[in-house]
This record gives sequence, structure tokens and C-alpha cells, in this order.
Amino acid sequence: SAPHPPAPPGATGGGGRYDPWAVPGVPPGGEVRIVEVVPRRRLIVVGALLVALLAGCVGGAVGMYVERTGGLVGVTLPQADPESPERPADSVAGIASATLPGVVTLHVRGAGAQGTGTGFVLDDRGHILTNHHVVSPAARGGRIVVTFNSGERVNGRLVGGDGGYDLAVVKVDGVSGLRPLPLGNSDSVRVGDPVVAIGSPFDLAGTVTTGIISAKERPITAGGRGADTDVSYVNALQTDAPINPGNSGGPLVDTKGRVIGVNSAIRSGRGADDGQAGSVGLGFAIPVNQAKRVAEELINTGSATHPVIGVSVDMTDRSEDGARVGGDDDRPGVVRGGPADKAGIRDGDLITAVDGARVRNGEELIVRIRSHRPGDKLELTVERNGKERKVTVTLGTAGRE
Repeated sequence: SAPHPPAPPGATGGGGRYDPWAVPGVPPGGEVRIVEVVPRRRLIVVGALLVALLAGCVGGAVGMYVERTGGLVGVTLPQADPESPERPADSVAGIASATLPGVVTLHVRGAGAQGTGTGFVLDDRGHILTNHHVVSPAARGGRIVVTFNSGERVNGRLVGGDGGYDLAVVKVDGVSGLRPLPLGNSDSVRVGDPVVAIGSPFDLAGTVTTGIISAKERPITAGGRGADTDVSYVNALQTDAPINPGNSGGPLVDTKGRVIGVNSAIRSGRGADDGQAGSVGLGFAIPVNQAKRVAEELINTGSATHPVIGVSVDMTDRSEDGARVGGDDDRPGVVRGGPADKAGIRDGDLITAVDGARVRNGEELIVRIRSHRPGDKLELTVERNGKERKVTVTLGTAGRE
């Protein structure tokens, strides 16, 4: 037989014999490790699959984020560029800007009562006009705190007031930079004219509302609910500009920023839980022509005069036919020597109109007369025994109150 080739190193079995199945380099009886050799091409394919899976997950997450947020960056919304704060003088904003510095808030305490109202500056001497019912609690030793639009607070003192007109003047001292509001002419106002009301409704100082003149010469009465409360008779301007409790005494101004009325009363529904009713679009203002005369008298003398015709009328007659002249045991129906007596008016006459404007009762007659000055001449329509005639009366002056 042919000789066996020499055994490769480490490839011999026991006894030095050649073992064709031996693993080179492993001694006989040693541990053999089996290593699977993966082809390089398969590794590349697996890696590509892993990268694709990862990319899919990342892409899905990014897609969801973009769908929810609209992009990969923060959202920026479009906005107008800053504009000049200036507004036309006859715009509501322009009127408010010019008027607010002359409007004040009044906090009043006294006689077991307290309240908030509004007023406006009349002159650079510190006189402020407001409603009598706003400051009446301070008439007997109370306190009036005046807060300006700038936030400055000072004490005020009552110069004088008149419950029949529901007007009063308060004065502040030692205040510089006062901004008096210009006064307009209420006789020039027409129904439909735009107006702006400024005040402190529910103590919200500097509140501005707008509307129109809804009616003129609206006879209204206010007050008289308490023992010490006077009845006010006003031939009012009616407006739908929202007016609420706290607006009383504030200015009603025209499109030129001129005061044409003093906001004084509202007609409203029942109040909320706190008992304070709100606006339903029926507000009433004292015409500035009347307010100007009364304010001047209050500043100059401390009281105001009342025009009278010298008759007593039946205030309980609600027939709406007119104002019935009639007295009682304590006072005559017609004051002897008074304006009505000189004009030929007699007890029992029915006054149905003043200067052509109908009056339906005694309250409306007083309202019409109070809107004039002592010395003015009025034409009264008088009915007696079914016959109607017209007489001219020169208004007299009642004693100061």
C-alpha cells in the first residue's frame, strides 16, 4: 500500500494517527465552537430594512405633528400694523378723549346714606355741576369726595342745590389743571342728533355710551319717594344712550363735545338681585339751558328761583284733559294779584296747553313752566264752561328755597 502522507500539524488523533475530521488547531478532545458565517450581502439587506423601518416611524411622527400644528415652526397670525392713537374730533373716541378730563366721579356719604354719582367741571374756579339727588345726603354735614379722570381725589363742598330742578353745584379748592366742559344750546338740539353720555354707572368711572336724541320736551317727574325727597319737574331731553345708576349728574354731549344736557333719570324694568335696575334705552337729561341758569343762581346766591303763574292745580286729577285750577281751605286756586289773576284766569278753569304744547295734568303744567325763566311771557290755552280761549301770562318768581 502507498505510504500515508504526513499528518498536518494538530490533525492527529490519539496515538499519533491522522484524523481526517479533526479541526486544525484544536487538540484532541478539545471543545469545538461552531460559528455561522453570514454572507455580506445578507447583512446589507437587513441593515437597509432596519433603516427603512426607522425612517417610516420618524416620518409618521413628523406627519402627525405637521397635521396637528400646521408646520414644524411656531404659528404666527397676521395682525394690522400699529396705528396712530389720534381720532377725528367728531368721532365718539375723539369726543370721549376731549370730554373725559372734565368729568368727575362723586362719592357721597351722610345722613345715614351713601351713593355714587357723576359731575362735570363748569369753570376753572372749581365749580362742578351734578344732580341734587346725588349730593343731598351731604347737605347736613356729610362728605363729598371728588375723583378726577386722572385719579386725583379731593374733598368737595356743597355750594347749593335745588330739589325742584334736581341740580346742585359742588366746589373743589386747590386743584390745578381743571378742564371745564363747553356748554352747548339745548334749544338747537333736534330729534335724531347723535349724542354721547359719560359717567360712572355702578361706580365704573369714565364709562362712555352713545346714542341719539329720541325726543324733546318730555315732561317727567322724579323723586318724591321719601319724606325728605323733593319732587323734580323736568322738561327733559330723551335719549337712548345707555344711562344707569351712577350716571346721574354726568354730561350728555353733542358731536362737538358741548354739553347739551345733564343726565338725571331713567325708565327701567325691575332691578336685579341688588335692587338696582339697568337701562332699557329710556334716559332723560335736564336741558343745559335750564341747567346753566340754575347753576349760575346756585353759584351766585346759593339757591335758585322758580318761575310761577300764581295758581294751585289739582294734582290728583288724572283725566288727562288738562290741569284743573282749584284751591282748598288753606290756599286759593288763583293767587290774588299774581300773573294768572292779571291774565283773567279763574278758579275752576282748565289749562290745556302752554305755547301750543298740550298739557294733560298738573304735573305737566309745572314741567312746562319750570322750563322757562321768571319774566318770560307764555301763551296759555284755557277752557271755561266748554269755551276755549288763549291768554298771555308773564311768569313771576317764587321765593328762594
